[in-house]
Amino acid sequence: MTIRVLLVDDQPLLRTGFRMILEAESDLVVVGEAGDGQQALDQVRALQPDVVLMDIRMPRMDGVEATRRIAGPGRDGPAKVLVLTTFDLDEYVVEALRAGASGFLLKDVPAEELVQAIRVVADGAAMLAPSITRRLLDMYATKLPSGDEAPPQALTALTERELEVLRLVARGLSNAEIAAELFVSETTVKTHVGHVLTKLQLRDRVQAAVYAYESGLVRPGAL
Repeated sequence: MTIRVLLVDDQPLLRTGFRMILEAESDLVVVGEAGDGQQALDQVRALQPDVVLMDIRMPRMDGVEATRRIAGPGRDGPAKVLVLTTFDLDEYVVEALRAGASGFLLKDVPAEELVQAIRVVADGAAMLAPSITRRLLDMYATKLPSGDEAPPQALTALTERELEVLRLVARGLSNAEIAAELFVSETTVKTHVGHVLTKLQLRDRVQAAVYAYESGLVRPGAL
């Protein structure tokens, strides 16, 4: 299967560099480019990409709002958004993840990791590295629940094993790594993850991780 990619960045030189990397792969094709969020929306409608590589800070419409309109709540289009930024983890990236992005990478990521992330996201999974989750916790520790509050009512719908799986997802572990940690099969882990997403009404693992932090299920220093 060929994965159709749309490049969204306000710097033409970066778009050219990404295009060269991606078009060297037989299963990836760059179907278009956009220099801001509004152009991205137009291109998504016209070109129907599978994955949108989205910069955050752009003129006219930023990547957060564009992500919300492409992949946010109530949007059922096929395009997945993979956020790329030079700014490391900041509040804009967190907002993009909340808005429906399926992953987050820095622009200086090695080429092979960028290519793999696109494949992972196109396959319907999420790209959230453990290093990103650690920075998320560290940066937003002061904004997270103290632990004294009652947990959200939705968490009571999860079994103990599902809670355990959610904590490991929030740490950035893959299904295979969770299976090894819990001494179960990868198929069993996939089933538990599916139950967690359904019960909490979450789109993917990225949103599950953010939910785990915001609900206080995962605490700073727990990684």
